[in-house]
Amino acid sequence: MVSTVTSVACLVGAPIAIAAPDPGDIAVGTVTAVEPLAPEAVLPGSENSQRILYRSTTARDEPTITSAAVYFPPGDAPAGGWPVIAWAHGTIGLGDQSAYSIAGPGARERDWAYLGTWLKQGYAIVAADYAGLGTPGDHPYLNGKVEAHNVVDAVKAATRQYSSLAKKWAVVGQSQGGGAAVTTARYATEFGGPELDYRGAVGTGVPAYIEHILLPLGPHMPPIKLGAHTTAYVLYILNGLRTTFPELNIESYLNDSGRDWLARANTSTLEPFGDELTASGVVLGDLFARPLAQIPNLPTLLAGYMGMPESGYDKPVFLGHGLQDTDVLTPLTLTFAAKMQATGQPVTLRTYPTDHSGAVNASLVDSVPFVRDLFD
Repeated sequence: MVSTVTSVACLVGAPIAIAAPDPGDIAVGTVTAVEPLAPEAVLPGSENSQRILYRSTTARDEPTITSAAVYFPPGDAPAGGWPVIAWAHGTIGLGDQSAYSIAGPGARERDWAYLGTWLKQGYAIVAADYAGLGTPGDHPYLNGKVEAHNVVDAVKAATRQYSSLAKKWAVVGQSQGGGAAVTTARYATEFGGPELDYRGAVGTGVPAYIEHILLPLGPHMPPIKLGAHTTAYVLYILNGLRTTFPELNIESYLNDSGRDWLARANTSTLEPFGDELTASGVVLGDLFARPLAQIPNLPTLLAGYMGMPESGYDKPVFLGHGLQDTDVLTPLTLTFAAKMQATGQPVTLRTYPTDHSGAVNASLVDSVPFVRDLFD
């Protein structure tokens, strides 16, 4: 069976439009197309990098086609192939135009410096876009298990496609991607199976327990001074809930203004959307027609959707966090680390005198040797 969705495949020369296979007809981790990366998505210092489309899983365990950028270090691969770093990116938006393998990183200077460090250490990098970013369907933002499937399947697809890649891999991520990296760490062995050799994870700016910010949302909620993009994050989460749980009828909890901003969020890129929300003076409480807490068993639903597991890790996990982080409040991530330690999980925590974004590169002094030890 062939779907009506078209994709673009190009190994050499001009792109050729082809009919994409129905994702339900192929196994996860199967490459369906290979494309050249746009110049803005090419990591400086990498060679022969490409965009792959591959079969993975999205909300409600439905099959989908998603995408990833694959970056190779210069020179010949070592014996056994380049070890792989799976990069789980932070929030860039929900619109297809913001997909990492199409537009490159939103925090370009920061992320290129970070990924460039791993590249210089001799790792190939597989950067998954997550389901619904740059490929058909909506992105179930912060759906941890979907992100974990997407990351693992990207590594599986890349290592099948390129003989120069080793099967041994670790995952690193920031912010949304920090949560994705940690959730991936919990399920990597299960989702990857014996085909892959998973070694461990690094998460910075990990969004622990941020599901709690949704519990008081509703009309007449007092205006609270929030971080620059917190309102955008909330609208993204509501879109993610709508994508994952259509039966909740999320729109019914919003007024006309709320539904308008929800629709805008679903096609937006984070930075300009956050600026638009700020310029418009949007107050979250003014977007609701009734309390979100009317959703039955909301805390449990949110914990299952976006909460990160506190136990069940079989490989080492490194958490790096900025003490001045106002996007993901530091005490919450410290609490998460403490609960992991209390259950005997193999977690290492380091903090840095910087903010949410600054922790990414500040952590390298600790995370580079941490990952090196994973591959020894």
